[in-house]
Amino acid sequence: MPAPPPPFDYDAAVMACARGERFALRALYEREARWLLGVAQRIVQDKARAEDVLHDAFIQVWQHAGSFQPELGSARGWLYTIVRHRALGELRAQGRTHVLEPEELAAISDAQQAPHEGDDDRGLDIDRLEHCLQRLDEARRACVVHAFVDGYTHEQIAARLKTPLGTVKSWIRRSLARLKECMA
Repeated sequence: MPAPPPPFDYDAAVMACARGERFALRALYEREARWLLGVAQRIVQDKARAEDVLHDAFIQVWQHAGSFQPELGSARGWLYTIVRHRALGELRAQGRTHVLEPEELAAISDAQQAPHEGDDDRGLDIDRLEHCLQRLDEARRACVVHAFVDGYTHEQIAARLKTPLGTVKSWIRRSLARLKECMA
């Protein structure tokens, strides 16, 4: 029985992109495109626009790979952040923002928890993440979930939670640091 392939090194792939190595961008695309497309589609609510967002995001990855700083977070997280920000920017450019209904939130939550084909080597321990999220204060956990699962902007989160914008941004930043520490 052959040994399983080594885990994919996202940091090395992004750094290779920074050096102009096209194979690395292709590897990132082949590995993550379908998941990133899902993120974009959940936010913009249109497959064609989500495909445009994904295309623009990968151009941005190629052009700005040199700005990636591994000490600030994972390369995989950086990719998802770029796609999320591009999708939110697309909503703003269209002059609209989308507030998810409770049924949509439940569907997203179910999709996040459902195993995907080939996920066994994706490096995300859902149980551990859930444990770490539960360790956060309820308001801070809500901010993180609204930002990274629901696709809300910081402004939308502040309005929804009736909390000052600066507080929401601070809670998200600190909560992400705590999650990273907990997941390590």
